[in-house]
Amino acid sequence: MKLETSTLRADFCDSGRRVILSKPYTVTLDDATFEIPAGFVTDFASVPRAFWRIVPPWGRYFPAAIVHDYLYSIHDRPKEAADKIFLLIMEALKIPAWRRHIMYRAVRWFGGRAWRDGKAPPVQIK
Repeated sequence: MKLETSTLRADFCDSGRRVILSKPYTVTLDDATFEIPAGFVTDFASVPRAFWRIVPPWGRYFPAAIVHDYLYSIHDRPKEAADKIFLLIMEALKIPAWRRHIMYRAVRWFGGRAWRDGKAPPVQIK
């Protein structure tokens, strides 16, 4: 798998748990390109604090997490497909198999509410 990403440009908002993209962010996996627009808000990997020692919300997998958050917000494909893209990008990033499978299973089993809620409201940076 071939993976290319643009440079991430973002500003922290809220308590530092979310960022807002200040420039568009692009991730290309083989022949599929995902362009996330400036102004999109992400929390990277939505991991409950109790599990941060095993899977912190920030890590080398952040391109997969941003694309996944974006796909959950636009609903242009089924949830299952968005989750599979998350897994494939992590594989292309060479995230260890144990970690990517934990993260993939977590979104498959517990991502329903985030899928239904869609995009978080915009954040104003002061």
